[in-house]
Amino acid sequence: MSSKKELPPYICPYKGRLLAGVDEVGRGPLAGDVVAAAVILDPRKPIVGLADSKKLSEKKREQLFNEICERALSYSVARATVGEIDQINILQASLLAMHRAVEHLHIQPEFVLVDGNKKPNWNYRCDTVVKGDGRVEAIAAASILAKVTRDREMFELDLKYPGYGLAGHKGYPTKAHMQALLELGPSPVHRASFAPVKRLLAEAE
Repeated sequence: MSSKKELPPYICPYKGRLLAGVDEVGRGPLAGDVVAAAVILDPRKPIVGLADSKKLSEKKREQLFNEICERALSYSVARATVGEIDQINILQASLLAMHRAVEHLHIQPEFVLVDGNKKPNWNYRCDTVVKGDGRVEAIAAASILAKVTRDREMFELDLKYPGYGLAGHKGYPTKAHMQALLELGPSPVHRASFAPVKRLLAEAE
């Protein structure tokens, strides 16, 4: 029996059609942009299997990614760059990426549900939902779009900056990644404001 306390089902105060879910991926890595997505699902075109992207296999995420793009009323993927992360910090960069994702929807939502407990500074009617990617389908859809997009980008960065293993660990501070950083030094896509990278840059001066 699991010792983790399950959160109760989320009851959304908004009952209309234009409800957007928004989530971000990439707050913890030492490299790469933070990516956010916003999705307005179409209740007439349900998508089976939506769940927290971290709990889905890569194959299932790719399948759902395509279904979301085909069936959603509107979706958008946005980011905050490594430079922006270093300039304004990762929390503010995550909120900025989410703000951009919602703004870029071609249909503007009437209500937004944001994963977590913090929301961007905007004028949208909204609510935050802790662990929302496992409790709200629209947020789960956003988490899938964001994760698949970022994972694909990390494969591309791995080709551009070989030796760090970015395609495997996606920029997270694994043992192998830390060893590669020690041997190769930080690349242009590493976050200079994050402690392990900042320390190596200081030692190189």
